[in-house]
Amino acid sequence: MSLSATQISLVQASWEQCVSIADTAADLFYTQLFTLDPDLRTLFPEDMAEQKSKPTTMIATAVRALNNLEAIVPSVQAHGKRHKGYRVTPEMYDTVGAALLWTLEQGLGDSWNEELKVAWTAVYTLLADTMKSAAAEA
Repeated sequence: MSLSATQISLVQASWEQCVSIADTAADLFYTQLFTLDPDLRTLFPEDMAEQKSKPTTMIATAVRALNNLEAIVPSVQAHGKRHKGYRVTPEMYDTVGAALLWTLEQGLGDSWNEELKVAWTAVYTLLADTMKSAAAEA
């Protein structure tokens, strides 16, 4: 799967809108994630303070690199391998994706639309598939 220039532009511009609400978005994301699958809570530390910044950092890195994805492939693959060690299954990526899209919809409010949803889904799918492939090879 590849990303179009329009998708890259949409994701990068919408991410800039999210940066100012990163702490709120992290709370929304994890609340939704654990609502969708309460069993996932056991995979995370009791104190989520440090954990909450990790997805934001990873997404920010990926969004900045969307015009040069090859540069981040090794890092994304390493994340996938680490997540396998945390007992993350391929199915869990779907739940994470659903929580991410829901969080973006909440955070972006009236700016959220079908075109953004498709663009963010493409980005997440590309990253998740790279992680899952690396985990399967580990």
